[in-house]
Amino acid sequence: MSTLTKKKSHEPLVHLVKRGSLPSWAAWLIRLAAIAVGFTFCGLVAYLLIAEGPKKPDSLGEFFGKFFTSFYDGSFKLNAAAARRYNRIWEFLRDMAILQCISLAVTPAFRMRFWNIGAEGQTLIGTLAAIAAAFYLGGKVPEGLLLVIMLLAALLAAGVWAVIPSLFKAQWNTNETLFTLMMNYVAIYVVDFFLKIWVPTDSSLDALPHGKLPVIGNNYLFIVLVVAAVTLVTFVYLKFTKHGYEISVVGESVRTAQYSGINVKKVIIRTMLVSGLICGVAGFLFAGKDNTITTTSIGGLGFTAIIVSWMGYFNPLMMLFSSALVTVLQRGRVTQTFGVKGAYEDVFVGVVLFFVIACEFFIQYKVVLRKRHHADGKEAAK
Repeated sequence: MSTLTKKKSHEPLVHLVKRGSLPSWAAWLIRLAAIAVGFTFCGLVAYLLIAEGPKKPDSLGEFFGKFFTSFYDGSFKLNAAAARRYNRIWEFLRDMAILQCISLAVTPAFRMRFWNIGAEGQTLIGTLAAIAAAFYLGGKVPEGLLLVIMLLAALLAAGVWAVIPSLFKAQWNTNETLFTLMMNYVAIYVVDFFLKIWVPTDSSLDALPHGKLPVIGNNYLFIVLVVAAVTLVTFVYLKFTKHGYEISVVGESVRTAQYSGINVKKVIIRTMLVSGLICGVAGFLFAGKDNTITTTSIGGLGFTAIIVSWMGYFNPLMMLFSSALVTVLQRGRVTQTFGVKGAYEDVFVGVVLFFVIACEFFIQYKVVLRKRHHADGKEAAK
């Protein structure tokens, strides 16, 4: 047996090969297939959970029909049971817009390879600042002026909260992932501190009568328009400005950026300030929408935004699709439709996103099986 044959006989049965360039349509086909597989898998799990329950469908086909319909109902179905007929589409657009806004906040930092995990805390601090302005100034200044003050307070608070870890990163090269993550918990305790001052005898703050968002047609359109504007501005900023170019260069290689004359420390601080300001916009929207605050007001959207930004390839326009997907998953009514107990819908979101993330592996790599070799060195398919 030749040396070449001996060497090849010890090759692994399966090995990975990086793909050259996969057509965009093929990549999206893989992603859609991953979403379908994720839905199917979670549907089967839900079917097993309700197998002994009173709402068990007669057949698996009937179950999947109701299962997929529940997501449509949760996001788009008209609801005529309430005293005032409203369209769920507007609620869907509002929730999608808020998630999109927080996702936009982490995107500039991620493109710079600065792993900002603190959007939850930055948004929460922005919400706290806006609520504090409404709490102390509500009824003392005109509503229009109050909204401007709330916005400025949210931008300032969230901007400062985001700049703090960037200063440490730029000056002492601290780990930004741990730093921004810990800042989330600090923000929670800051909110808890102020709640104990404002309502010492209660655990929650009643909705404030002042500082409500303007109504343009309905209670949702203002939020949608604001986030649409922020999306467009962020896209232009990252794609067509000098700052956006510097962010990309720093993200590709810090050494290359330094050799090009780019002040890396300045770019880090400036980019995190931009992320904080966008979180401030989201915090203002939360404050004006709910007119109150709790330690869980953001509801984990700061962490969900990380996945949304990543699935959108850090492109503000592509992130609209990933924001829509996650919002549909979150607004599904599987629990109400089938009476599944527990946090099944939260688990469902995680599982489907896991399939979507895993599919990126198959977009980047392909699996190749080893071929057998005869004694004469000729290959034969195994």
